[in-house]
Amino acid sequence: MMKLTDTYEYIKDRVDFETTVGVILGSGLGKIIDKIEKPIILRYKDIPNFVNTNVEGHSGNLVFGKIGETNLVFMQGRNHFYEGHSMGDITYPIRVMKSLGVETLITTNAVGGINSYFQVGDIMLVNDHINLMGSNPLIGQVDGEKFIDMSSVYDKELINAGLLCGVKNNIKLREGVLTALSGPTYETPAEYKFLKIIGSDAVGMSTIPEVIVAKQLGMRIFSMSIITNVVGGLDVNHNDVQNVANQSVDNVWSIITEVLKCL
Repeated sequence: MMKLTDTYEYIKDRVDFETTVGVILGSGLGKIIDKIEKPIILRYKDIPNFVNTNVEGHSGNLVFGKIGETNLVFMQGRNHFYEGHSMGDITYPIRVMKSLGVETLITTNAVGGINSYFQVGDIMLVNDHINLMGSNPLIGQVDGEKFIDMSSVYDKELINAGLLCGVKNNIKLREGVLTALSGPTYETPAEYKFLKIIGSDAVGMSTIPEVIVAKQLGMRIFSMSIITNVVGGLDVNHNDVQNVANQSVDNVWSIITEVLKCL
């Protein structure tokens, strides 16, 4: 609790309003911050007990601002399990968000498409997930209930709002199951085949630990995955992933603003 108090006090000394929505911006989506008026930017490396990210495409800023009348806090980049951080470290920002008043978590990430109908550039709204990261953020000495009901994680009302936004704005949206592996290597053909057999529509290296903690804390959850490569396509690399995600910034922004109207 002392750790969380130190972080909370550092932030509240610099941000004079309560936030109700948290947004995690994944690879290549950090430019969404450019759309926020008068943002307050705090660097991870300056915030007590935060871990600074070292992955290209993740700026490492906690950004506060408004969309309409809604106060939000954005993570401009996230930390990853594959960087060697603990599950507690990579999900700590979610606990900080809760202390700041966040009731709804919106996550974004870049993923590989497994569903054969998916194409590069599609946006998948997550309706369920499979955790194959080999760990869980609720293992060990953590605050709160451990035995969380995960039968209904992703908010159906918010998913429907996202789908409606896609129809109104001619944005190609999908729905599906997100699987997370630890990374940092991309999947082998055999692993892709296995993931398809078990019901995965897309695979990434993040998000699910954050969602588990958000669920534990009683938040509403809405998650978007940018399909940055597909099974059977060209060899994937991190630059290509970022480039595809960059092209999705406007669409992701439109969906976020539409979802906020349901809160």
